[in-house]
Amino acid sequence: MNSIPAPTIEYGTLAPLLVVFGAAVIGVLVEAFAPRYLRKSIHVPLTLLSLFGAFALVLVQVLRGNVPTAPVAMGAVAVDGPALFIWGVILVLSFVCVLLINDEGHFVASAAAVPGSADEEEAEAAGGGHTEVYPLVLFAVGGMLLFPASHDLLMMFVGLEVMSLPLYLLCGLARRRRLLSQEASMKYFLLGAFSSAFFLYGTAMVYGFAGTVSLPGINEAMARSASLDPILMLGLALLGVGLLFKIGAAPFHAWKPDVYQGAPTPITALMASGTLVAAVGAVLRVFWVGLGNLDWNWRPIIWGVAALTMIVGSILAITQTEIKRMLAYSSIAHAGFLLVGVMATFGSAEQNAVSLKAILFYLAVYGITTVGAFAVVTLVRDPGGEAGHLSRWAGLGKRAPVLAGVFAFFLLAFAGIPLTSGFFGKYAVFAAALNSGTQPGDSMGGWMAGLVVVGVVASAIAAFFYVRVIVLMFFSEPAADGPAIAVPSMGTVAVIAVSLLVTVGVGLYPESVLGVANDAAHSLFIR
Repeated sequence: MNSIPAPTIEYGTLAPLLVVFGAAVIGVLVEAFAPRYLRKSIHVPLTLLSLFGAFALVLVQVLRGNVPTAPVAMGAVAVDGPALFIWGVILVLSFVCVLLINDEGHFVASAAAVPGSADEEEAEAAGGGHTEVYPLVLFAVGGMLLFPASHDLLMMFVGLEVMSLPLYLLCGLARRRRLLSQEASMKYFLLGAFSSAFFLYGTAMVYGFAGTVSLPGINEAMARSASLDPILMLGLALLGVGLLFKIGAAPFHAWKPDVYQGAPTPITALMASGTLVAAVGAVLRVFWVGLGNLDWNWRPIIWGVAALTMIVGSILAITQTEIKRMLAYSSIAHAGFLLVGVMATFGSAEQNAVSLKAILFYLAVYGITTVGAFAVVTLVRDPGGEAGHLSRWAGLGKRAPVLAGVFAFFLLAFAGIPLTSGFFGKYAVFAAALNSGTQPGDSMGGWMAGLVVVGVVASAIAAFFYVRVIVLMFFSEPAADGPAIAVPSMGTVAVIAVSLLVTVGVGLYPESVLGVANDAAHSLFIR
């Protein structure tokens, strides 16, 4: 009787992932056994230390040159250069988001109570709170780490669900505007469940064609196939729907504005930064590693999705009167800019590395600027909560010139104005796309130039609504009953300061981050 061989797990390589998941499990035990008054004082240091420790372990692997040359965990996880870079970015973004989450007033005292009921008022008066927010965040971050590093579709589905399920809950825990928050949570859950079903059904159909869920195995099966199997094409279409939903690409973007508006702002910041980074990493993993032999089939589709996403995000943002909805449509437009980089994959391994470097750089600088912008949003408040309507931001430059100036700088970075990190992010992506279009034998060269033109036009449109907010803040008279500026906690000050320093520093000296991204891009497990 043959014995079942024990699996080989490289615990040292997977240590950053295991630290985050281990801290999340400990957090659940704290919720179960620690007295209520002690839970937050345990959760906060546990969460911050685990994220910092995981980041330190990523740095140790990079500095020691311990980047694996093959997938680990029996081929299920690819801890290559891009994965380590994305892990580092997600851990930094999560760390600063936890500093925002730690501020009082963002989360409801009792989520089970009916909004506006006596039970809710009683819970608030008693000083109740949902300390399980911290382990939920850790589980979501763990899923964000696993999602882009998965080397087979089943592991990717596990990462997708571990990332998404805690976020469905966290979106419904806003302290103010409870009905809006619960609506956001329900919409995100229902639409996210549909997208997960598409992804899983697509995985099943691809397995039916290839006989494996391993990304390299799928690539090899397509190389052996003499013709395009309808089951394969349908499976890949379903996989694409699930992945494009997570990055908020049009026409799968409808969830973003509602969820961003209704969720607690620190959770919105986490989703707008960390979730986007993880989802783009997963798109790269599937389309570059798994579908490398179908370049000519998926590139025209991604071309259309990228162009539509940039146009929809930029144009619809102009019509928004709520600050978080405007930033949501801005995020949709930026997802389109990132897809321009995904398109730039034709040619040599060196050209692919240039495109990947641009995408990694864009993810890092956009993520930290996004967190800083949402941190500013948390400080502008009306009696009923955050001042969401744009009319309430009129004259903010006269009431709080420093805060308004910082927010204006973040908006200029989103617009891609020179001397900001956003400028170099867009330049890197567009330059990679144009260079890809000049490769010999690429009949889509003209189409790539056209896509870059669409991106430049969309950037110009986006600059309009960013500048509109700046003009409103500095060139309008403040209302007599204008919003108050909350006294920021040390955590919020740290988040805004770090975001500002990175946005300015990378805008002046982009070589440092570009160098790290370049090193990471040259160790992708492409084939």
